[in-house]
Amino acid sequence: MLTGKQRAWLRSLAQKEEAILYVGKAGLTEPVIAQAREALAARELVKGRVQENCLYTAAEVQRMLCQALDAEGVQVIGKVFVLYKQRPDGARIILPKA
Repeated sequence: MLTGKQRAWLRSLAQKEEAILYVGKAGLTEPVIAQAREALAARELVKGRVQENCLYTAAEVQRMLCQALDAEGVQVIGKVFVLYKQRPDGARIILPKA
């Protein structure tokens, strides 16, 4: 569970990142979940975007991905969401102390 200070730190890091995960008309499919899993394993912090023709909101997509991947939701603004999951073999992103 992330604290408010840690969440704010991750939001500041995500601000500089481009969205690499896109959820479109088909919704949250297995390939999208697999792509999110791979991106989280490589980066720890992933920014995604929900396309206009998607049936779900960004908050719904973030919640579903967090459940499917055991990740933490960092932020949702409009159609953009941010996910975080610490790597099991050692964190690349050092979080502030709780």
